[in-house]
Amino acid sequence: MHSSLPIIALAGIAAALPTIPFVSSLDVIPIRDGPVAIAPRQSQACFVIGSTELPQEVADVADSLANVVSCSSKDTTIAGVPDVTAGSTTFSSIDFSQSDQSPLQFALSSFATEEPVANTDLQVFQDALNAYLATEAGIRSVGGSLAIKVPKFFLELQVSRIQTAQGNPPTAAGLQVDHLRDKVLKNAAGEDKALLDQVTALATQLQ
Repeated sequence: MHSSLPIIALAGIAAALPTIPFVSSLDVIPIRDGPVAIAPRQSQACFVIGSTELPQEVADVADSLANVVSCSSKDTTIAGVPDVTAGSTTFSSIDFSQSDQSPLQFALSSFATEEPVANTDLQVFQDALNAYLATEAGIRSVGGSLAIKVPKFFLELQVSRIQTAQGNPPTAAGLQVDHLRDKVLKNAAGEDKALLDQVTALATQLQ
């Protein structure tokens, strides 16, 4: 009689334990050979928020700015891109899209160099350009409008003019004054001729 007590006790413990569901071989997910590939984000830059593939040149610029430009955690600008800060310049403080002026008119009035050009603070213009380059990459990543190219190319033109006036002209063909002048004129082709003429004139003023 006493010998049955341990058996009853064990049976009670077994009844209290959770049951393990039956798993057939069909329910088991096979383990693949080697590591499972995870699709990488196209850029580690905080401002590249979308999945639209970036042109290689833009992707390279975005990667180069990833550790130079910071993003706001709460404020956004064009196409939902985070408001970016490069050096002492925040994009929202120089955002052409918030102006009543046309993109080229805004660029001409907002990003004027000193006279003589060599006296201009290059870093201020480089920071502004970096903010524009980062925001453009973000806009491209979500397939947004590229009206930003007009002031961006104008800023590139101004940076090139300043570098040239200070005795350090860019060596890359795509960064030289004449090439960037043509980029501005092409992208702003629909703007007032008087504004286009100002761009043409600036490209000859390197002193």
